[in-house]
Amino acid sequence: MTKTKTLLCALAAALAAGGAAAQGGAPAGDATKGRDKVQMCQGCHGIDGWRTAFPEVYTVPKIAGQHPAYIVAALKAYRGGDRTHPSMRAIAAQLTDRDMADLAAYYGDLGIKTAGTK
Repeated sequence: MTKTKTLLCALAAALAAGGAAAQGGAPAGDATKGRDKVQMCQGCHGIDGWRTAFPEVYTVPKIAGQHPAYIVAALKAYRGGDRTHPSMRAIAAQLTDRDMADLAAYYGDLGIKTAGTK
């Protein structure tokens, strides 16, 4: 039940973000500039199987290949307080809309890696 609810929320956020981007609500990201801004992200999102221990044990999602509109929507939700992970809220609070778009473009361009891809 929880996984289904989480998936539905993620899908709704992605659709809402995609609609906002299509209406000109989100700036187009620059993947090259995003690559220069990933230091805070890579410490958790760049490690296979990484889990945090604060405030609770939490498996950190891989974001490479994720749809850019979803990444922007998630970061804005952390910044706005709709998502509550304390580390992500602190990081997102420091990002501008341009930073978010650039990071999303960078991670969106990486593509999804599975066990069959190298």
